[in-house]
Amino acid sequence: MSTHVAELRWELSGEDFLAGKYSRAHVWSFDGGAVVPASASPHVVREPYSNPANVDPEEAFVAAIASCHLLTFVHMASRKGIVVRRYTDRAVGTMTKNERGVPWVSKVVLRPRVEYGEGGRPSPEVEAELHHAAHERCFIANSVKSEIVVEPEG
Repeated sequence: MSTHVAELRWELSGEDFLAGKYSRAHVWSFDGGAVVPASASPHVVREPYSNPANVDPEEAFVAAIASCHLLTFVHMASRKGIVVRRYTDRAVGTMTKNERGVPWVSKVVLRPRVEYGEGGRPSPEVEAELHHAAHERCFIANSVKSEIVVEPEG
């Protein structure tokens, strides 16, 4: 159907590469021109070898899931004639160790807060159906094995 490309650039900077004393900061570039400073998470690699101001892969993973849900929810609402004026979320990803002891983002909780326009808020049942349909149709949610929980705030 389509191809999506991200270019990454990293260059050695640090005291001792073989001892792990080097910067994990790098850059993500996307075809539309966006450039995102990235780094290992300071929860994984301590400062100064990580940059907490940059986006880390785990945060980006959580943001991608939340963004996909948002976009799918808004699309589904528009198709049902429901006007969405604002959608905010504070998504949280939790890392645990898998059966082999390897850390992974095992759960992502989405907490969307949706404000509606003309016509007002749909019934709780319709809103729940929209979130369920958005989750079922989200490309990213369908691409991962992490548990994804949607807890709408309202």
